[in-house]
Amino acid sequence: MALYTYEAKDLFRWLAGRTDMVVVDVRNAKDFARFQVEGPYPFPLVNISYYDFMENEEEAVARIPQGSAVRIVCAKEGSARYVAEILDRHGIDVGYLQGGIKTWGNLLVPKRVAGRGDYELFQFIRPAKGSCSYGLISGKEMMLFDPSRNLDFYLDFAADRGCTITKTFETHLQADYIAGSRDIARRTGAVFSANDNDFKTSNNPYTPLHDGEVHRFGLGGPPVRVLFTPGHTPGSTSFIIDERFMISGDTVFIDSVGRPDLGGKAEEWAGMLFASIQMVKRLDRDLKILPGHYIDWNEADEELVFVRSLGEILERNRDIYEIDNPAAFVAFVKANMRPQPEEYAVIRLVNANLREEEDERQEELDLGKNECAASASAKARETGGA
Repeated sequence: MALYTYEAKDLFRWLAGRTDMVVVDVRNAKDFARFQVEGPYPFPLVNISYYDFMENEEEAVARIPQGSAVRIVCAKEGSARYVAEILDRHGIDVGYLQGGIKTWGNLLVPKRVAGRGDYELFQFIRPAKGSCSYGLISGKEMMLFDPSRNLDFYLDFAADRGCTITKTFETHLQADYIAGSRDIARRTGAVFSANDNDFKTSNNPYTPLHDGEVHRFGLGGPPVRVLFTPGHTPGSTSFIIDERFMISGDTVFIDSVGRPDLGGKAEEWAGMLFASIQMVKRLDRDLKILPGHYIDWNEADEELVFVRSLGEILERNRDIYEIDNPAAFVAFVKANMRPQPEEYAVIRLVNANLREEEDERQEELDLGKNECAASASAKARETGGA
């Protein structure tokens, strides 16, 4: 058999299609524990360090489940190729990931959420981060919401559809990944807009948002209404598209709400979040919520899109939304607080344009799942209890 390479998008396609295969991660145990491949459905995943193959090839090969194709991943590709060559000599159908684990970390999967006569709305799922960014197209214009640092993906996506990116929005100052709006604006000339309450102390060249204002395309298209929803951060902002869809950032999740303790002001920000929740509860229950993050793939619909009606979300999270006073909500937040990753402090500074990091360091900072939800299930998952 001839060994072969594959790309991150191929790996996701195989995982989503439930292909019969085993993923073998040959990084060390520490790196594997911090960040690993996850898919929409269960699949065999084995961590066998490439050092194990160097020390005892036969024993390491024997640890791989037999009878299925093998897909190797590693940190930077070289180790995966080394192991793949060994498995190929043993007659195993094997391929290895081009570019290493960072290509999986940066992968964006486009999903069409809606298409009406004058616009299309897309969700860009980042499986490695458990996050979502969004693109709204009307005519030859495209608006972005919370883009990641994978700039080429967004530029290529727009070009493939004959569009120019004209506006890019941030729902808040991100802490869990390096945001792309500043660089998108620099590359394209798009207007970068964000909430003063998060960005006024940053060094970003942005245009301030105003609560209730409406953004429009040059010719027709849906209105995009700005709705301030502070709490996860003081400047957290949601965007209501065509009065049908709400890009909720880290305020409303399908399961849980955004944790308000990442800024070190849990009680103060929890009070703001409680007030925002009361406002959200008064919105149209048919409004489709498009979150900035998800905890796991169980939140996706049958098309693997993360979208639910507000009414369904209120029902799924009754334990949160039925809390009827600020003191009880603060107590709930404190009960579900957990340590935030050390990288978050650095990422905030990078996103505020107050600190520069080399590309390789940005890649390191950007890897790993988000820890932005405030709920017992999120806490249990992060601590290994679920």
